[in-house]
Amino acid sequence: MNTSRKHLLSLALITALSPIASTTAFAQLYLEIAKAPDQAPKIAIVPFTNDNGLYPIVETDLNRSGRFTSSSKNLPANAAINQIQASDWQAAGIPYVVTGQIKQTATGFEVHYQLYDVQKQQYILNELLNVPAARIRQAGHMVSDAIYQALTGIPGDFSGRIAYVLRNPATPAERYTLQIADTDGEQPKTVLSSRDPILSPAWTPDAKKIAYVSFETKRPAIYLQDLSTGTREVLTSFRGLNGAPSFSPDGQSMLFTASMNGNPEIYQMDLSTRQVKRMTNDSAIDTEARYTPDGKSFIFTSDRGGSAQIYRYTFADGSVKRLTFKGSFNARGTLSADGKKIALVHRPSGSSYKVAIQDINTGITNILTPTSLDESPSFSPNGQMVVYATREGNRGLLSIMSTDGRFRMNLPSEQGEVREPAWAPK
Repeated sequence: MNTSRKHLLSLALITALSPIASTTAFAQLYLEIAKAPDQAPKIAIVPFTNDNGLYPIVETDLNRSGRFTSSSKNLPANAAINQIQASDWQAAGIPYVVTGQIKQTATGFEVHYQLYDVQKQQYILNELLNVPAARIRQAGHMVSDAIYQALTGIPGDFSGRIAYVLRNPATPAERYTLQIADTDGEQPKTVLSSRDPILSPAWTPDAKKIAYVSFETKRPAIYLQDLSTGTREVLTSFRGLNGAPSFSPDGQSMLFTASMNGNPEIYQMDLSTRQVKRMTNDSAIDTEARYTPDGKSFIFTSDRGGSAQIYRYTFADGSVKRLTFKGSFNARGTLSADGKKIALVHRPSGSSYKVAIQDINTGITNILTPTSLDESPSFSPNGQMVVYATREGNRGLLSIMSTDGRFRMNLPSEQGEVREPAWAPK
């Protein structure tokens, strides 16, 4: 069996149980700037009045977008919050200025923020947010989202969430944990702790529930858990494999991999009736199915052509078309929200596994990551960033990279390793 097929079989069997993901419940991820943007437009962040840690969140968010260089340091000597002198900022070579004021209220905080265009000498944004005290960090991400959209025309994704799996051999009772955190790694919350492996987290389209594979019964089964109540149910526990869940855009169906008939194939479940339909029928390994945004087809990984490659299945006629041809291995494909790009694990001939992005229409594939042994790419909802798992040195970590390659940040755990990231939809 060749190396590519062994790697694909490992994915299909959902037994990537070598040191992956690790930490204890609520263990903190922390942010490392791995690559900063070059020659990006500058945004000055004037420290907010009565600030309690909000403006640094905005500064970090805008930096990690890869689109801007933001800073609250080395500002003009007479920089003022309520009285912006355009000439001072022009002399400093700064085209945009963010200011803000925070006021505590009976129910939380009032956040008033502004975005000023120095060249036009006018405010682009002048907005007011009212948030409960527990959501003050979220308010910072919301300000970042608004600024990002005002300057790019693209909705920001800083206020989103990322699910991931952790593993810590030092705590047997909580060796594996499924966690959800802000996109900067802050405010992690444990969804599930287990002695046994947890793999393949997948969000429902409304981001209210999450599916995952658990080995708690000593064999793989797919569970669906409500994030608000903690209630969970078993979706599949067929003989053999049960893995790689993926929800349709309308949330009515789920694709998954199973070997109930002897070979790993793609199946679809109607979530209202629990009826299951076999979608692929091939002697090869078929796995990792993901719906296209229009719900009319899905992409999946198969070695039916002799090596692991990505294919597209069309529901209307059952046709299958190969999509990837460059490299000896292409797997773990995931689609951007507009359906125009695939992020995938790509192995150039004789090289290591890297995250690449392929244009659906042209087929052009560009390697995105400078790291190796990369896995599990997941697009942000706006398609401008990708989170993936990788290894640097002897540690496993999550890395977030802008799709133009201009910026990368790492989110390692202070206590262990992280794997299987999944960016929540909006």
